[in-house]
This record gives sequence, structure tokens and C-alpha cells, in this order.
Amino acid sequence: MKHHPVFSYLYIFYSSVFIIHIVNVFIESDSLNYIVGIFALMMVAISFIGASNLFRILGAAFILVGGIAFLTSNHSLLEIPSLLTSNMSLLTLLAMLPWMNSVVRSGRFDRSLNNLLNVNVSDLGKLYPRGSITTLTLAAFLNLSAANISQDVLKDNLRSLNKKVRNSFVGTATLRGYTLALLWSPLEILLAVSIFTTGADYVSLLPWLLLIAGITFLLDSFWGRYHYKKYSYDNPASETISMKEIAKKIIHLMFALVVFLTLVITLGNLFNIDFIFTVTIIIFPFAFIWAQLMKRGRSFWIIGWNTWKQKTNAMQNFVVLFITLAFFANSISGTSFLEFIQQPVLAIIDYPFLIFIVIQLIFIFMSMFGVHPIATIGILSGVIATLLETMNPTSLAIVLTTSAVSTLTVGSYGLVVQLTSMNIGQNPYRITLNNMPYALMFGGIGSIVAYLLL
Repeated sequence: MKHHPVFSYLYIFYSSVFIIHIVNVFIESDSLNYIVGIFALMMVAISFIGASNLFRILGAAFILVGGIAFLTSNHSLLEIPSLLTSNMSLLTLLAMLPWMNSVVRSGRFDRSLNNLLNVNVSDLGKLYPRGSITTLTLAAFLNLSAANISQDVLKDNLRSLNKKVRNSFVGTATLRGYTLALLWSPLEILLAVSIFTTGADYVSLLPWLLLIAGITFLLDSFWGRYHYKKYSYDNPASETISMKEIAKKIIHLMFALVVFLTLVITLGNLFNIDFIFTVTIIIFPFAFIWAQLMKRGRSFWIIGWNTWKQKTNAMQNFVVLFITLAFFANSISGTSFLEFIQQPVLAIIDYPFLIFIVIQLIFIFMSMFGVHPIATIGILSGVIATLLETMNPTSLAIVLTTSAVSTLTVGSYGLVVQLTSMNIGQNPYRITLNNMPYALMFGGIGSIVAYLLL
């Protein structure tokens, strides 16, 4: 059923709802919000057909628990559509991300940066930080595609090595570099959700997230240099690579990212609009102008249009997750169920660092059973609301972001680990085991920084 031709045109329906939502952000009409809620009901019904079993189960669980809480709150059934729209901004942002991916591909930055992995080094220890930084740079714009591109290049370059060593290297260098970009990138949905949930300011968060990423990168690079230095590496193709051209591409990308961040911060403050919505409405015009300046307008449209349609048509999992999550969060608000799930946290409210560690462990535990970190944030939303009464939103946003992003390296059933498993032919549980110390360190550094900011 999910392969029915109608699913090739879902992008028309989805994008129409997103446009109405964008209009309503400016006019703030309750009636239009209700209409968006009715469309959200239709989106969930249609998307359930094409969603994966895992997201169906998560969505059904949110509907069931949220429905029980809603029925005990004495609200009218006619109010349900109004409860479904609070996460529509996140879905709209998700639908716009492919355009940024497309401008980077049209400028061929992905090909140029991966040449960095072909430059000669004497051993794997020296190649390790290079693999991480290449994936990190690409991931700031390309997200999941960055890990896949880097893995393909490394897998080909290291084909003469022992398979166990090759798999271990690729599975650690690329996944860890990938997470270090997602931690602070304004295009990362996990960061957006954390900001959305806590109400923290991105400008206040950014320096601390960059600090955490920097510390984590240095520690992991030292580990990689020491752990892999005993394996020699020789790639004769490196002699044809121009480091000057690679440096130009990296500077170009970094400059574009700085300009993008400056626009997001400036326009957000100037027009008093939130971070998520600012990023959403800036992505397309920024990508379009960037492509024109590079004289890549035609390839941008060809790559962008096809990529956007494909990605938007495949949004069923996130449509189910975000809309049912909105229903769950809004239904339990102010109910006895919320008080019930808050009790364990209230018992240790005087020990904030312990709370941060518990949150981190919950994320890791849930990820190992296939629960998406966004769903985990939703499950913890009631607890987070309680913590926000006494804690700094910036600290909580740091803990949520580092905890959520760190799970991408250890989620055995997560998309990134599963794709890596297929790319390198390694058991996903082995990838999880190899990256578990890193995930704990990553989240631990985040908890320490968050605690110091209280």
C-alpha cells in the first residue's frame, strides 16, 4: 500500500499545509490554526499507511496515552485539532532542509572536501581526525548524507586493510564527526526540538555548544591518534590532490555558514520571531542566492527540486511522530498523569547534576530499543516543564541536545547506525559497543557544562 502512486504526490498536500501554517505564524488566527489542525489529522491518517512499524508503534502509544489523559480532562472532542499544531513548525523546518543540502551538492563541496581524505598520511592515527573533521564540515550542511559520503570514500581508500580494523575506523571516525556538527548546526532538527522544548535562546546556546564540540573533538582525536597509530596507511592517489583548492572550499563553506547564522540571529531579533521559524523561512532564499552567486543556479534547481520532492514524500515517519507527540504533550499538560511522571524527578530535584546524568542515560537506554531521541524528548516533556521552573533553560537545552545527539552513535536501531551497518557490513550492535564510551563522554561533557551554568 505504501508504494501506491498517490504517495508520489504527498509533497503537494504536505507543502500546502506547511504554507498555511507559515501564513498563520504571521497573522496568528485561531480559526486558521484550527484548519491546520484538521489537516494535521488527515496528515496523520495518510502517513500512518506509509510509516515504518517503529514509528507506527510510537505514534499509537502517544495517541493512546494522550487520548486517556484527554478523556480525563473533560475537554470537548472538538478541541482535538487545536492540540495537533504545536509541532508543525518543526515539520515545516524538516521539509525545507533539502534545499540547503542541494546547494552544497550543486557547488560540489562534497566532492572537494572528500578529497581531503585522499591526501597522504603515514598511519590511520593521523587520518582519524581528518576523517572526523571532513564529516563534521559536510554534516553542518548535508546532515545524514555527509556520513554516507565520507564512509564510501574511507571504505574505498581502506579496502586493503583488515576488515575488522577498517570497519572500526569508519564506524567511529564518521559517526563521531557527524554528531559534532549536529550539536550546534542551525539546520539540525534535534537542536531545534531542544530549543523549542526549553525556550532557550540559540545565541546563548551556541558558544557553549561549540565549546562542548571542541572539547569532545580534541579528546576523541587524541584517542583516535593513539588507538589507530599502529596501522599504516598509504594512498598513492593523494599526489594529485591540491590542498589549496580544498582549503578554499572549506573557507567558502565556513563563510557561508557564518553568513547564514548572522542572518538567522539578526532577522530573529529584528522581527522578534523564534529561532526555528527564522531558520525555516531563510533556508530557501539563502540557498537560492548562494547558488546564483556560484553560477550554479541550473544544477541547484535540478538537484533541489528532485531532492525536495523525494524527501517531502518520505516524511511519513516524522509526520506521525511530531503530530502524535503534540497531541500527547498537550493532552497530559495539567493532568494527574503529568504529576505521576514528575515524581521521580521531584525526588532528586535538589541534585541537578544527578538529574542531568539520569536524562542522559534515559536517552541512551531508549535509543538502544529504537526509540527516536525526539520521541524521548516528548516523553520527558512533562518532566522538563517542571525542571524549567527552577533551572536555567540554557542548561536544560544543553543537556537535551548533547544527550539526544550522542545517541546517534549508539542507537542500534537508529537510522544512522543502520545505514553505517549496511555501508560497512558490520553488526549494528558492534557499532553501538564501539561508540558507547564516546556517547557517555559526549553527554557527560554536556552535563558538566550545563551544571556549571546553573
